[in-house]
Amino acid sequence: MKLCMIGTGYVGLVSGACFSDLGNEVICVDKNENKINKLKDGEIPFYEPGLKELVFKNYKNKRLIFSTDLKNSVKKSDIVFICVGTPSKKGGSAADLSQIFNVVKEISFSINNYKIIVTKSTVPVTTGDEIEKILSKKNNKSRFSVISNPEFLREGEAIRDFTYPDRIVLGSNDKKSNLILKNLYLPLISKGAQYINTTRRAAELIKYSSNAFLATKITFINEIANLCEKTDINVEDISIGMGLDKRIGSRFLRVGPSYGGSCFPKDTKAIISTANKFKTNLSVIKSVVKSNENRSKLILNRIFQILKNKVKNKKISFLGVTFKANTDDMRDSACLTLIPALSKKGAIIKYFDPTGYKKEFKKIKNVLYANSIKKSVENTDLVIIHTEWNDFKSINFKNLSKNNKLIIYDMRNIYSPSKITSQGFKYFSIGRWKY
Repeated sequence: MKLCMIGTGYVGLVSGACFSDLGNEVICVDKNENKINKLKDGEIPFYEPGLKELVFKNYKNKRLIFSTDLKNSVKKSDIVFICVGTPSKKGGSAADLSQIFNVVKEISFSINNYKIIVTKSTVPVTTGDEIEKILSKKNNKSRFSVISNPEFLREGEAIRDFTYPDRIVLGSNDKKSNLILKNLYLPLISKGAQYINTTRRAAELIKYSSNAFLATKITFINEIANLCEKTDINVEDISIGMGLDKRIGSRFLRVGPSYGGSCFPKDTKAIISTANKFKTNLSVIKSVVKSNENRSKLILNRIFQILKNKVKNKKISFLGVTFKANTDDMRDSACLTLIPALSKKGAIIKYFDPTGYKKEFKKIKNVLYANSIKKSVENTDLVIIHTEWNDFKSINFKNLSKNNKLIIYDMRNIYSPSKITSQGFKYFSIGRWKY
């Protein structure tokens, strides 16, 4: 099939590359000419394991094309996927849909035969209705169908998630588009993916509800970890005991800093905003958002406790600063709160991340990038393991640091306390304070 992916961000580029790898002809469109030229040269705008190789392979085989010409790309395609950003509005919690509607207006002038217009972007309930209204101003409704097909890709696991999805959700109000989309996804369905056909509004809400529930699981176990620290209990025992219950499951029951990234923070706020629009109180999700916002403050206070409130001139090293491993995404990372706050208190900070230097810390006083774990850790008073990269799971701190008073704060519970304390270092973690 001939596909057009509008937007070459995370959703558009990953989906486009994966669809082309299934044998489809895919045009990835972006108005940013510089970005398109870099993609043609094999430069990927973000870090995702395996994506560069997949893009190169299919671009070389001419199944994957990059273009700035939206009009002609739409005309050449059977199915058009909208994959642009839906960030939170400035100063608010509602989703900013301006990019969506601007793209739809452009599409409306380019419909030359029957087209299926698919929203892959995360959008609030009734967005599909609005898209249909805009397209109808310039086109007869028989010439297009508007579908909701939310993505469920995890950063760092995106290619696997696309290739072996748990489910494919399709929100379609007509049989014709449903049959075409089902055929498109048949290679994945044949490998065991559950295909769910529902209404367009239901598909839109499934995505928001899924993200809100996962954010709730993370927040829940983080709060339980707080209780564990007060009661001398290892939170990992709690996670295992809960996770073995098939009704609950073990995923997303790992403690750590606040949740971050491109989805959970904005989507939990957006679903609350949608509920407010329909005069419905989502009190549980509101509590989740509030708890997550407070978590960075709680973690910061624990750092102060560990340093006995003597932060000025302390040398602090952060291992990992992205919101999770296997991505370069800094959006809503706890480090964006922790590092500026520690710097303000007079700490001298170094950080190392496998994805390199971060411009977010450029203007913050006494924050330096170290290009190796060794350089980050040496001559340091406190090492904070913030992100669970594999690079950090087997560090011999004794070989890296001559400071026998080195303190390690493991925010991901990567290490067993005995392993670190046996090397003569003080060790703190989350949810097992006295271990």
